[in-house]
Parts: sequence; structure tokens; C-alpha cells
Amino acid sequence: MVALQITAASVEPALFDLPWHIPLEEWPDENIAALPRGISRHVVRFAHLGGKVIAIKEIGEFTAHREYELLRDLARLEAPAVTPLAVVTGRVDVEGQPLQAVLVTEHLPYSLPYRAAFGTFLKPETADRLIDALSILLVRLHLLGFYWGDVSLSNTLFRRDAGEFAAYLVDAETGELNVSLSDGKRTYDIDVARTNIIGELMDLQAGGMLDEDIDVVAWGDRLEERYTTLWGELTRVDSFASNERWRVAERINRLNTLGFDVGELSMTSNTSGSSVSIQPKVVDAGHYHRQILRLTGLDVEENQARRLLNDLESYRALTGRAGQPLSEVAHEWMSHVFEPAVNAIPVHLRGRLQPAEMYHELLEHRWYMSEKAGHDVSMNYAVRSYIDNILIYRPDEKALLGAIIDRD
Repeated sequence: MVALQITAASVEPALFDLPWHIPLEEWPDENIAALPRGISRHVVRFAHLGGKVIAIKEIGEFTAHREYELLRDLARLEAPAVTPLAVVTGRVDVEGQPLQAVLVTEHLPYSLPYRAAFGTFLKPETADRLIDALSILLVRLHLLGFYWGDVSLSNTLFRRDAGEFAAYLVDAETGELNVSLSDGKRTYDIDVARTNIIGELMDLQAGGMLDEDIDVVAWGDRLEERYTTLWGELTRVDSFASNERWRVAERINRLNTLGFDVGELSMTSNTSGSSVSIQPKVVDAGHYHRQILRLTGLDVEENQARRLLNDLESYRALTGRAGQPLSEVAHEWMSHVFEPAVNAIPVHLRGRLQPAEMYHELLEHRWYMSEKAGHDVSMNYAVRSYIDNILIYRPDEKALLGAIIDRD
């Protein structure tokens, strides 16, 4: 008889307490965490493990080990993907019949499958933001040399990011990691993404969740156009006159605005010295994320980080310290501005959004209130209004209990 085996990078003794002898789709309610699930060709369930939630997918043993190792490689590269926890093999039921192996990953807090991101009806502007987030994710993965093979909204999780969305890879079953990616494989990924998105949106139309008059093909085209524009901005070679060296800084600033850091530049000049070419050699995502993490310790999404940095800059200017380094102002901003605003939210409502997303919405709400009043309103007043008029009506995105979307 084959013994139960758990392959894991870290010790998780509680894994042995889960009912591995029961087929995953029959697990008792006491083990199941009621979270929204996306469409999957495999049985997928969320389960409680100690004080956290894990995602479990029944899959073939070879594929489970392969995806586990691939997700570990992506984690080492700091790619936006779910974190692998373990592979469980040697499962048998109470009658001794073999059961499929499972891949266990950590649940990404506040993340949503695309169907749960917009509720019961998809607004065009929400679809635009989801597709933009997916195109950025695809570019980031391709820059790392990752070929996905099955790009789709269904294989992606989304987290709110200062009014936009940040996308995370959740299914790497068909992927492979290379030193670099050929144009052919990039093109194939884009074609698959376009085809899958059109099909997924057509499915929403058939289910009455998307207006039938909307051109879903145009949304598939949007991903391709957005990807092509961003990829070109990140990888193209610029040529300019030798007396226009300011364009180097301009190019770097433009990349920073897109949320990418330039790790190395390759610059060459012709024999006459009249022109210079520049190309980013190493481009890392998360420019603003790293800045706000270094300044405040807040680990947030890229657009959230940009919004927090803007507010920190405003605080520095309004307190008359424009010439003072941000690093010296950041602690005071945290203790006098950010933390009091977030801590003013009642405890039972804090889980409804990530703290950084909640602060972003507070800033938005305060701006609209001030515009309507014709003068600046206080943060305390804005917080009370935000709680009473907006937050209490928001679903709890940390749990979304009962909002299960399951079409396995």
C-alpha cells in the first residue's frame, strides 16, 4: 500500500489533519472555506489550514509536481503568481481505491476570480480594467521568460489596486520558464489570450451577465493592443543626437511612470559620435511598490503605492518641508495621516478592503466631498461620511462568504 506523501518547502503539520481519504468534491463543510471560485477543468476547493486559507486542486501526480516547481521558480523571481505550498500524493479512499494527487497553494487574500470582480453584471469599464491588468501581467511574465500557454481571465486572480486591478497568475499547468522567450511563443500566448477572452465574454453574454450589444471581439483586440504598446515601450531601442542626452532621463522616467525600474542600460554611439542608442537591458516591475515599501514598510499593489506616494508628497509640501527627504517625512505621515485614517474604520468593517485600497477610496471620497462643498473638508469628517455612505454597503472582499461561483 502506498503511504500518503506530502512534498512541501516548509513544514505544515496541519496538512496531515485534512481528510485526504475523501474525494475533494465531497469534503465536509467543516473543512471548506466558502470563497468564490472561478471556472476550472479540475476540482478546486478552498480549505481552512490553521489560521489561513489554502486552495487545493486535484490533478495528476506528474502535473502537480511540475506545476509546484514552476510556481516555486516564479516565486523566486517575484512574479505575480499564487504561492505553492505542497503536493499531496499516495491518496486512497476508505475502500483502498487510489485518489488523484493534489496541488496546494496559498489563497491570495482579497483576490477575486474575474466573475466575482464585477458581481452579477459586467460593466464595460470594469472589463477594460480587468483586460488591462491581464495584459500587464502577461508582459511581466514574458519579461521573465515565462510562457503561459493558456492565458485567460479564468486562470487569473484579480485584486483591487487604487481603482484599477492587479492580476496574478493562478494556473501554471501549461507554462514553462525559459531564459528568454521567443517572439513565436509570445505571439502564441497573445493569440490564446485573445481567443479565450472573447470566448469567456461570449459566455457571459449567453448567461445574461453582459449586454448582448457589446462587441466582445473588440475587448479581445484591446488586450493585444495594450500588450503590444507596453512591450514596445519596455523593449524598444531609442536613438537620439549626442546633444540630446536628456532623453535618457526622459525614457527612464517614462518607464517609471509605467511602474517599471531600469536595472541596466545599453548605450552605443556611432563612429562620428553624432547619435546615441539606448535600450533597457533589465526592466523590473514594481517601481512604486518598492519605493513605498522602503519608505513606510507598506506592502501594497503598484497603483496603490503610486497613490500613497502622491499623498506623501502632498503632505510634505503642505507642511512646508518640500526640501526635506521623503524618508524623513514618511514616518510622520504614517503616524499622523495614514494610520489614524485606517484605524478610524470600525474593526468589523476593516476586512472589506485592503487597508491601502480603503485609504485610496477615502482620498477619492474626500476629494468629491471637498469639491461639492467648495472647500477642503477634514479627513475625520470624510472618514465618517465614507463609513456611513459607502463602506457599509461594500461586500467583504476578504471572505465573500456565500458568494461562491463554481462551475467545475
